[in-house]
Amino acid sequence: MLDPKFVLENAGLVMDKCAQRGVRIDLSEFLRLSEARKETLREVEDLRSRRNKASEEVAGLKRSGRDAAALIAETKLVGERIKTLEDGLKPLEERIRTTLLNIPNLPDESVPVGADASGNVEVRRAGEPREFDFEPLAHWDLGTGLGILDFDRAAKIAGSRFTVSLAAAARMERALINFMLDIHTRERGFTEILPPFIANEASLTGTGNLPKFAADLFKLEDYPWYLVPTAEVPLTNLHRDEILDGAALPERLAAYTPCFRSEAGSYGKDIRGLVRQHQFNKVEMMVFSLPENSMDELESMTAGAEEVLKRLGLTYRVVALCTGDMGFASRKTYDLEVWMPSRRGFMEISSCSNCGDFQARRSNIRFRRDPKAKPEFVHTLNGSGLAVGRTVAAILENFQLDGGSIDVPQALRPYMGGLTRIARS
Repeated sequence: MLDPKFVLENAGLVMDKCAQRGVRIDLSEFLRLSEARKETLREVEDLRSRRNKASEEVAGLKRSGRDAAALIAETKLVGERIKTLEDGLKPLEERIRTTLLNIPNLPDESVPVGADASGNVEVRRAGEPREFDFEPLAHWDLGTGLGILDFDRAAKIAGSRFTVSLAAAARMERALINFMLDIHTRERGFTEILPPFIANEASLTGTGNLPKFAADLFKLEDYPWYLVPTAEVPLTNLHRDEILDGAALPERLAAYTPCFRSEAGSYGKDIRGLVRQHQFNKVEMMVFSLPENSMDELESMTAGAEEVLKRLGLTYRVVALCTGDMGFASRKTYDLEVWMPSRRGFMEISSCSNCGDFQARRSNIRFRRDPKAKPEFVHTLNGSGLAVGRTVAAILENFQLDGGSIDVPQALRPYMGGLTRIARS
């Protein structure tokens, strides 16, 4: 959520910045409501002052033995007026908050301006796409041929966009989770967290998933809970309504969770294979940062996600998302895209974002620089480190051999009991 005072004083700038993101907003109602709230608060303060003065006069009349009935009656009417005004403030403030909750974060000045993904800018690239001396297969054909991915039985169990991973594929998912967590925790100093996989409405509102993107979530019927779309949700809300010690920042967290997404509006895109599933595994990074250090933390977080790809020997590139392609809560985002032979192109495998104080304002997460200092809002960052199913897909396609067997990446072999090759048994 944006600072209400900033929006009030810079309405034109906010609308222009949102337009760069492809979001047209009209703040006239917000400005009108804010002015009405201001006027109401001014009247309430005037009436309170009047009531206090009248109370003193009543006390004086009583001390002198004079009749104070008329003044007492007037004071009562003033009190009733104050209550009426205060009761009217509640729906007014709720409408103002609803407006603010639906305004996206404003892009940082360093973000390239563009209408859609075509405006994204490649920042760097690592490795070169492998040249095959045979026609490479897509990961869904490889996995089915090896008997390690079963999409038909998954559809029978749950429906489309689910997968049953068997034998080496199941083992590889588990191996990748451990491999990724070890890099982030043992080598890069993140604290491992195992959070709930279910979150309440307040948590999802805090991260920006609600109220605007309810259609993307799976809600539990008859319960006030949702399945988490990413570990970003529970990790961010660990500190909701808390004041942190500024000296202890940054706080860096890493978590594995399954993720559940309805993929509303994405039908027809990546419908085959492991790329766009309703349920998938992911290792997530999360940072609570001092405001002045958050851009450096974004670079560090992105480097951590890159390290996973480097160790696995996968060709990738880093892309700075343009204004029209960023997520709702993001101030600046880098996507990591891995080379996929079946596409003859790149596929997103990680997204690392600096949300500034946007989520912190929604979640009321603050810090103090010292015990006597005024609380400030922290900056929050999140990033995939990585999406596990997509990493499996990338390994299958990039490490395939003629005939359909798969070489296991060297760095992953210790996590798979020394297995070097996946072949059909």
